[in-house]
Amino acid sequence: MKEIRTRIAPSPTGMMHLGTARTAIYCWAVARHFGGKFLLRIEDTDQVRSTKEAVQVILDGMKWLNLDYDEGPVYQMDRLARYQEVVDQMLADGRAYYCYATPEELDEMREKQKALGLKPRYDGRWRPENCVGKPIPEGVKPVVRFRNPDEGAVTWNDAVYGPITVQNSELDDLIIMRNGIPTYNFAVVVDDWDMKVSHVIRGADHINNTPRQINIYRALGAEVPVFAHLPLICGQDGQKLSKRHGTVSVLEYEKQGYLPEAIFNYLARLGWGHGNMEKFSRDELAKVFDLSDCSRASARIDWKKLDWLNQQYMKEADDQRLAELTAPRIEARGGKVEGGPSLVEVCALLKSRSATLEKLADAALFFYREPNPDSEAAKASLENGGREALALFGKKLAELPENASSDDVYHVIQAVMTELGCPMKVLATPLRVVVCAADRTPQIDKTLCLIGLKNVCRRIEEGLAKF
Repeated sequence: MKEIRTRIAPSPTGMMHLGTARTAIYCWAVARHFGGKFLLRIEDTDQVRSTKEAVQVILDGMKWLNLDYDEGPVYQMDRLARYQEVVDQMLADGRAYYCYATPEELDEMREKQKALGLKPRYDGRWRPENCVGKPIPEGVKPVVRFRNPDEGAVTWNDAVYGPITVQNSELDDLIIMRNGIPTYNFAVVVDDWDMKVSHVIRGADHINNTPRQINIYRALGAEVPVFAHLPLICGQDGQKLSKRHGTVSVLEYEKQGYLPEAIFNYLARLGWGHGNMEKFSRDELAKVFDLSDCSRASARIDWKKLDWLNQQYMKEADDQRLAELTAPRIEARGGKVEGGPSLVEVCALLKSRSATLEKLADAALFFYREPNPDSEAAKASLENGGREALALFGKKLAELPENASSDDVYHVIQAVMTELGCPMKVLATPLRVVVCAADRTPQIDKTLCLIGLKNVCRRIEEGLAKF
């Protein structure tokens, strides 16, 4: 069996968006499913818009999603001599030709075609048979055009959309090189040919490019790969995903506190399905992935579902890892992690209640800064028996050793409720408001143990004196 080789080939002209990330996941999954190779190519021929920073964003995004590639990154700008070599061969045998038409000429040509109700397309004016004896204009730097077949049709069996046919009469002689730089449609063919790419998996917005590229493959005598085009990702309103829908950059999800395995899982499921699989690992995806299971309909982002999925991964995540990821977020909020309660234990206590790392940091913050209770809320919490309950709790808590367990603390809570004949909320509310200065807390006995019993007693004394 021929080796399966897939590639992801982003342009470093901005962020690595969700569509690129999903395509990369599918390319990775196809390669891993068949035991093949997954390649990374950086299509950096747009020298005006391509930046080193954008290249780094691509590399960082691939690393964050744990998309391990077997070859690359290959940079197109390192392959200019190869593109020129192929162009020279095509010029020599008539598969390509120089075109000296100026931009002004081409604009005029298109306007005339539009006026006649025709589809604007290059008219072949510099094809060799059309310019016999025509003088080459001075001062015009030519482009190189591919000589597209005039007759017949291009048909391919798309791995997602099925058979697609385009008539050659709908295509014109596209530019393949300008000022020594290859154009997109030409460079990708040469690259995929040289890199022995067996499956070209990309967005459906490239369908119009495919017949042009297939004709170039055939002109070069190269084997045509399998093409698979993926429907676009849309916002919840059904419109193409854009900044107005919120986050579209992969690394923004890292900033927002999502785990990479959750984003990987969510994007893989966005437009692909296998039975009842909703939550799955990378290895599970690679085992069952098939392009035929991809939907032909655009996928819609569902932020609530993403939050739910991320929370499932948060619950299962290693506490030490969560602590390492959450610590800088707490510090950024003004908390001081060093010298505070064990963040590993805090994460273990809070993770099942937190949909993202950002929300986990919010929930954990009160453990790592001195409380500053709202004065009105604190006074209100001490009314109707709250002051007496908090004072008695502080007295009994001070009798416990510092290493007392949460069960010991719970028994003290029970003892206060029994002695004063009060319900839980009479004591729990001042503990939350005065001691923790938090809108809500996890299990109060475990929370107090993490804060430290001496700290709790001190905060109770200060709170009773202040409020």
